[in-house]
Amino acid sequence: MSTEARRRLMRDFKRLQNDPPGGISGAPCPDNILLWNAVIFGPADTPFEDGTFKLALQFDENYPNKPPSVKFISKMFHPNVYANGELCLDILQNRCIQSLLHDPNPNSPANAEAANLFRENRKEYNRRVKEVVEHSWE
Repeated sequence: MSTEARRRLMRDFKRLQNDPPGGISGAPCPDNILLWNAVIFGPADTPFEDGTFKLALQFDENYPNKPPSVKFISKMFHPNVYANGELCLDILQNRCIQSLLHDPNPNSPANAEAANLFRENRKEYNRRVKEVVEHSWE
């Protein structure tokens, strides 16, 4: 069954293949165009630099009018990412995921511990992020 959302996702995938943005890779699952696997690379000059992070994106039939749900599959220590990998929803509406890694918003935390460390002990926050980066290589 071909819907507007599915046709749009196919166009988006072709565009992604022909002109891939830096630091991001993604593709639909072979048997479900609404479910995508993606990889983002940690931005330079951040504690996430050199990390490779896997994500799952779940689209629905309302795409592109409704954004996909996004979940980190890789372990993540970040103020705006819940322990189960889900993103704080108000963040997803206004920012791309890579910019989220570059500039966390500790005022809308999904992970209170990460938000507190980001605000109060940046050295420990960076150390914890580096642990996550190292695990992302596995």
